[in-house]
Amino acid sequence: MNLAVYFEDLERRISAADEDSLSARWLSFADCKLGEGFFAPSRPASPAGIDWPDVNINDCIDDTDMMIYQQLRGVSGILAEGGGELLSLRPNYGTGIIPSMYGAEVFIMPRETNTLPGARTLPGGMADIKRILDRGETDFSKALAGRVFNFAGRWAELSRPYESVRRYAHMYNPDLQGPLPLAELLWGSDLYLDIFDEPETVRAALVFFANVIIAFLEKFHALCPPFDGEHGVEWGLLHRGAVIVRNDAAMNISGAMYRDFVRPEDQRIIDAFGGGIHFCGKGDHYIEAVSEIRGLSVINMSQPECNDMEIIYRNTIDRGILIIGLPSAAVKQAVASGRDLRGRVHCGASLAAWADKESK
Repeated sequence: MNLAVYFEDLERRISAADEDSLSARWLSFADCKLGEGFFAPSRPASPAGIDWPDVNINDCIDDTDMMIYQQLRGVSGILAEGGGELLSLRPNYGTGIIPSMYGAEVFIMPRETNTLPGARTLPGGMADIKRILDRGETDFSKALAGRVFNFAGRWAELSRPYESVRRYAHMYNPDLQGPLPLAELLWGSDLYLDIFDEPETVRAALVFFANVIIAFLEKFHALCPPFDGEHGVEWGLLHRGAVIVRNDAAMNISGAMYRDFVRPEDQRIIDAFGGGIHFCGKGDHYIEAVSEIRGLSVINMSQPECNDMEIIYRNTIDRGILIIGLPSAAVKQAVASGRDLRGRVHCGASLAAWADKESK
């Protein structure tokens, strides 16, 4: 695939002045300087000058250039829509990147779903986990992990002639998940019983996968540095720190279990890089324990309707922890109820409101 024409289109459309202005607004928000309202930025729209055909993600998994094109197409869409996210891309190989390193079978979703691949639980469950722990191996050249680093190398090669694309299209972390989701994916649902029956094996697995995540990110950041020394970008959303730990599996355990088993490993990752926690589904039952993570700067949640949002707000924005990417319906509900969002909530969808007084 000849990508030059697409790089050239982006290079023509990216405005340094617009991107610098948007970055400055994001930095003000990320550093808690807004003080009131919520954050819903935008940029001037910059329509595409060429056709950007749609591609199916299944065609990208084995073709690095096609995967880069798929990500560039997303950058083009943000520019064309005047979206408020920073321009960004990632090696987009789904949640099975680390599991595939340890023998998990990667399965490709049906073509009509156009959805990222996943990975299957190891057939031996806990026995296979113990084998992984005994061997203690970490080989980032294997399976989907190897494709992540191939992507990073190819991106550096292809983007070199395009100064604006290199400067303003920020590479962000692949989906490495967090220690608990990785253990659950490889172990299977028996993990939730084995927390009681084999607690030390569970702890050992969480320690191991936290170490793998830290080592992976150190290698990845050496090739693709975060936004700057204090901030990173995830999904185009700028935040303090350089990682957002995925914690989707924590909805299945109690707050006490999260505090006992999972938080120490999430803490080690945040200690190493700074950043935040993402969760889907219900999180209000363990958000207090999450909020106690030293150095935590940000939360991202995808389903506020599953949560008591007042509990969420008390344990995040009232404690100086930002929320990024909050769906617009939840923001509207908070505003309508008179809830003070303190300038610490980023609205994940465009709203006709803008609380940054300095930008008006």
